[in-house]
Amino acid sequence: MFFIIIIIISLFINKFLTKWLGVEKKEKISETTGKNIDRWGRGLILLTFLCTLPYAIEEDINVIKWYMCFFIVSFGFQSFMEWKYLKTSKQFVITLTYLLVALVIMYNVDYFMYRI
Repeated sequence: MFFIIIIIISLFINKFLTKWLGVEKKEKISETTGKNIDRWGRGLILLTFLCTLPYAIEEDINVIKWYMCFFIVSFGFQSFMEWKYLKTSKQFVITLTYLLVALVIMYNVDYFMYRI
């Protein structure tokens, strides 16, 4: 039930922002000159996260905060790449909005699960 609500909220936000900002066609960074930078950046972010995750779990750091850091870096990099290489599109605003929604949900997941 919780995940269905999250999917519905995500679809609503996407539809609303797409109409409001006038984002017509979803271009991809892989179709621009930033294709290699995007691949290398995402790969380095993922590799760093996977290499440091065992340390975070072993040291008893709150793992949800670790995932939140990963989302911030990952979505932040994606929105920067969209802003830099998709100049005619406002897709980066949609990505930043998804980042904010994901962070709010992850930070309050215990509260949401208790209420549902």
